[in-house]
Amino acid sequence: MVHILLDQHNPEETALEAPYLKLYTFGTPNGRKVSTLLELLHLDYHVHSLDITKGESKQDWFLKINPNGRIPTLTEADSNGNQFSISESGAILLYLADKYDKDRKFSYAYGTKEYYEELEWLMFQMAGVGPMTGQANHFVRFTKEDIPYAKKRYLDEVRRLCSVLEERLERNPHKALFLVGDHLSLADIATYPWIYGLKFLDIDVNDYPKLAQWAEQISKIDEVKKGMSVP
Repeated sequence: MVHILLDQHNPEETALEAPYLKLYTFGTPNGRKVSTLLELLHLDYHVHSLDITKGESKQDWFLKINPNGRIPTLTEADSNGNQFSISESGAILLYLADKYDKDRKFSYAYGTKEYYEELEWLMFQMAGVGPMTGQANHFVRFTKEDIPYAKKRYLDEVRRLCSVLEERLERNPHKALFLVGDHLSLADIATYPWIYGLKFLDIDVNDYPKLAQWAEQISKIDEVKKGMSVP
């Protein structure tokens, strides 16, 4: 269950009773991949929204938690009040899976072939799908300058990456609509929010039939719907 925190400097909100999980986030694909996994794991967590468009993640108090000043960041306090913070969305997903997904419903066990394939496609999202789609959004939607070269470069790369995902789904040896193996995994969870956002770039996911089916399948999961609405 998610609890939304409104004011980081409100003593009633900062003095949470341990143990707890607190997610610093915003309504971006990187933030929502973490909230989606938290929902799938049915974990109780608190959310503090940081409006990155207003530079809220660059405030001194947050830089003490994450010196990179980016969301998402997860802070966990154990029953003794000892705190641990971790940033970078892919690292957070791996941490949550290792600690809380003991039955490996949404991940794969360390050392298995599927575990390394999961890492492969998680890194594909982190190094490719996310950054390239982010750059496309910047030049298409947010920059004040019209730079046709930049728009074409990044939109073409996003389309190419979608073709790679399409091919990956076609080649799944289990004939299942997942990036790895026979069930939803971190690779799917990390990638889905970015594919969901293709509509903002006027890229039609239906141009990639398997990818469109994959996205529709994931979109129907109740916990995914909840995670995608945070904050």
